Amino acid sequence: MNSYQLLASLALICATSSGIGQTSTLACGSVENTYGPFDYRATDASRRALVEKFHFTPKVETLKGGSTASTPGGDLQYTLGVFPNHPRALMATVKFAERTKRDPPPEMNLTVICWFDRAERFTPNDATVKMLYGMYLVRAGKPREGIPKLESALELSEDNPNILYNLGLAYFDLKNFDKSLDLAHRAYSLGFPLPGLRDKLRRAGKWRDVP
Repeated sequence: MNSYQLLASLALICATSSGIGQTSTLACGSVENTYGPFDYRATDASRRALVEKFHFTPKVETLKGGSTASTPGGDLQYTLGVFPNHPRALMATVKFAERTKRDPPPEMNLTVICWFDRAERFTPNDATVKMLYGMYLVRAGKPREGIPKLESALELSEDNPNILYNLGLAYFDLKNFDKSLDLAHRAYSLGFPLPGLRDKLRRAGKWRDVP
């Protein structure tokens, strides 16, 4: 799954806002694990393949069922225990919570917010984790909480069109249309393919083409 597919996947999630907010480190627990944890970005392919072969299988990622557990939750929990910043496993966890309307999701001992918190603490320089965390908060109706995550992601990954676009959505939700427009132009100038932000600005009468 490429970055645009990952973004489009999150855009389809209708996350609820219950329980979403700042969570203490104590509440979310340690990142220690019996195997790992490992930075997903820096781990060799063979180690990633081993976990994904038995736990983060296509069946688990698409939430069709568990691989070594009765539901996808048990295998998602194992995967995120080993690789806290596994981006697709984080995305699947968000979707699983939404689908089951449970948080923590079945067979998982932490809330979605805690899985993001754990990933962010383990790899504070991972722009993708911060981006996905911010996107989740924005989609859940918490743009004021999501913006700092997205701003931090942008600092780590300058001119990333995914981040620019989602920051634009967040500022649109706060009715900061000038900021939203500027971010939209920057995202689209870098080839971002989804028209949603531009359409929102047009419907609000705030879209202006670049001179």
